[in-house]
Amino acid sequence: MSQILIAEDEERIASFVSKGLKSAGYSSMHVTTGRDAVDLATSGDFDLLILDLGLPDIDGFEVLSTIRSTGVTTPVIILTARNSVTDTVAGLEGGADDYMAKPFRFEELLARVRLRLRHGDTGGASGAEANVIGHGDLSLDLRTRRLRVGDAEVDLSAREFTLAETFLRNPGQVLSREQLLSRVWGYDFDPGSNVVDVYVRYLRKKVGAARIETVRGMGYRLV
Repeated sequence: MSQILIAEDEERIASFVSKGLKSAGYSSMHVTTGRDAVDLATSGDFDLLILDLGLPDIDGFEVLSTIRSTGVTTPVIILTARNSVTDTVAGLEGGADDYMAKPFRFEELLARVRLRLRHGDTGGASGAEANVIGHGDLSLDLRTRRLRVGDAEVDLSAREFTLAETFLRNPGQVLSREQLLSRVWGYDFDPGSNVVDVYVRYLRKKVGAARIETVRGMGYRLV
């Protein structure tokens, strides 16, 4: 299991990212200071670093510069409220592998995490197998973003894909609307929206209504 380090001083965002990564099959550790980020990133125990620039002790740029100067090649994704071209260029030229501005959608961050980890993968059968998840006669290819239902191949929109992936990574588990909203649409999405119910209906039409069960008063479950 890939180990991901999150350097973020805003607890709400860090918790949101950590929970999303866990649901996607990754292990993560959260630190709130730049010095802790440097210490852990240079330990060799992590496969990827998600780095905020506005840390309370030392700037994220300094964190990046320090770990790169020690020869650490761990992929780094900068996740920050600073969205100017100047900062983006400085981050990428300073050694970051990717740069995302807040607010963000978790599905996009997850796609970038997978891309960076895949670039660092040595390949082989286990790597290929890890790109396909399934349950029963449902299988989802994370590279081609195609879903197979029995012998049929189904096209999915971006949201349907992320929703299907969330269900397939948690088969048999009841997922509340709030959990699905957070994992698929992002922490800053309106919690009063009925978008989860709408997209569950869309997905049911493609995989079969009986496969996604409504658990009254709780949420939905892939059966």
